[in-house]
Amino acid sequence: MLLIVGTIRLPPENLGAARSVMARMVELSRAEDGCLEYSYAEDVLESGLIHVKELWRDQPSLDRHFQSAHLSDWRAAWPALGIHGRNLKSYEVGEARET
Repeated sequence: MLLIVGTIRLPPENLGAARSVMARMVELSRAEDGCLEYSYAEDVLESGLIHVKELWRDQPSLDRHFQSAHLSDWRAAWPALGIHGRNLKSYEVGEARET
């Protein structure tokens, strides 16, 4: 499995406009074969900081995601929304366990 975690940033005044675009990205990504988890979350202390968490079954699933139309649409929306500071890392992980 591949775990992707990190952050993106946008001007706080653009959060309202970004929510519907982010919601579409999350919904369509979650529907993809191989997507086990996909979420964006607003930081409670720093307005405009969005935490990203994705879990993919395998690299081919993630590769297909990178070729999806909704990912292209999402990236095309970044300039108008002022999205910047993308900082995402990918990790290979094993099975989850309770802690």
